[in-house]
Amino acid sequence: MFDGILAGIEVVFSFQGILFVLIGVIVGTVIGMIPGLGPITAIAVMIPITYGMVPALALLLMAGVYYGAAYGGAASSILLNAPGTSEAVATSFDGYPMAKQGKAGKALAVAAISSFIGGTISVILLTLLAPTLANVAISFGPPAYFALMLMGLTAVSSLSDGSTIKALISATIGFMIATIGIDSQTGTPRFTFGSAHLLEGIDFLVIALGLFALAEVCSLIINRKEKGTDTNKIGSLRLSKQEFREMSTTAGKQSFLGFLIGVLPGAGGTIASLLAYVSEKKMSKNPEQFGKGAIKGIAAPESANNAASGGAFVPLLSLGIPGSGTTAVMLGALMVLGVQPGPLLIGDHPDIFWGVIISMYIGNIFLLILNLPLIPYISKILKVPRPMLIPLVIVFCLIGVYGVSFNTFDMFLLLLFGIIGYVMRLFHFPAAPLLLAFILGGMMEQSFRQSLTISNGSLAIFFTNPISCVLLIIALLAFLLPILKTWKRKKEDNQSSQQSA
Repeated sequence: MFDGILAGIEVVFSFQGILFVLIGVIVGTVIGMIPGLGPITAIAVMIPITYGMVPALALLLMAGVYYGAAYGGAASSILLNAPGTSEAVATSFDGYPMAKQGKAGKALAVAAISSFIGGTISVILLTLLAPTLANVAISFGPPAYFALMLMGLTAVSSLSDGSTIKALISATIGFMIATIGIDSQTGTPRFTFGSAHLLEGIDFLVIALGLFALAEVCSLIINRKEKGTDTNKIGSLRLSKQEFREMSTTAGKQSFLGFLIGVLPGAGGTIASLLAYVSEKKMSKNPEQFGKGAIKGIAAPESANNAASGGAFVPLLSLGIPGSGTTAVMLGALMVLGVQPGPLLIGDHPDIFWGVIISMYIGNIFLLILNLPLIPYISKILKVPRPMLIPLVIVFCLIGVYGVSFNTFDMFLLLLFGIIGYVMRLFHFPAAPLLLAFILGGMMEQSFRQSLTISNGSLAIFFTNPISCVLLIIALLAFLLPILKTWKRKKEDNQSSQQSA
């Protein structure tokens, strides 16, 4: 192991190694800011460039792009309410309200530092626990995945500011949208209404940009005569001691959660960031501050998202199993370069295995050094006058959606979801539960049906599997405890009012 680490250090601290890590994080950060061009596209573009390169250096470049894009998505979420990547959606819940309060600089600083904490903790865990966690990852079967997704859904009510009923209605609509397209098990078209454009379902980016970015644009246009907020102010980047303590504590906790979720094949940074956000809100003493510009609301998803990026390398390097769509593309790139990831990689190519892990240490430092000084320049987008910014955001969204599918039908869908998002705002229906249910719904259905196929239709499989049983108990407690707390509080209020009467 020690010789392998030395081989990795030799690769990373060569001139070419440092240069490729630096290029990777810069390219990844820029691409991550552009809606539609997430890390998958960035790494796919890198494949022809890396062809013929030394495999260790090629992987350093692609790894840099990967975690650089994880940070880049936060900028457009915070400044424009237009998440550049699906992993950055949860960051917009508190990042954009903070920018509207004239604290965009502070929000971007919190995102950068939290990303650094998440990335650093995940690299340390990756160094120490990669082989052990690989065995844990493969023990997660369909029943455990279903229970994990169900646990995530218990957070739906916590994503609403007021009515739980409205949050559940939003989540139901999200589930319904998730079922659109060809049923992967039977090949039957569902809710396509005879349209060939809906056979592959609706892309996540269409819904996210419609519900958040275009709905915000609609609101700005309709309320254009109202007095503007402080969105053109950047504010100070400095954090007070109290704010720094809140951010570092939250980032430290949620980095562990993000890393563990990143280790699970198929889970990824999107689920990690959403679960981190809702779990932090549930644990907070002041949950009412979330959604209104809370520092913890930015620190939790950003740290978990970056930690998940590191965790996704555990199944990729140790087992040859991609943990996310991005690492699946990376797996293909490695095979093109003649490297087969798996249990033998650490012995056959220690320079690649340890080189990638060690490169993450300096990659995260590069990201912090590059992004903190650039915040005043990135934030200048808020100084663009509103009559110019609105059409820019619309074009930004249309190009982003068209760049993914090259289909004009998706652009009409984007406009439709923009209108739906604005109507939901008018009637105070939260959009976040819809998005959470859409993301988890497809995976939940697939895991549920796979579990029933394995057990010949018996639901007992969810209770005989120890991992799924524990997760289901946690999900049940997470669902019942807030109800019991509310009931107890109401009972105490009634008793106190009766005594006072």
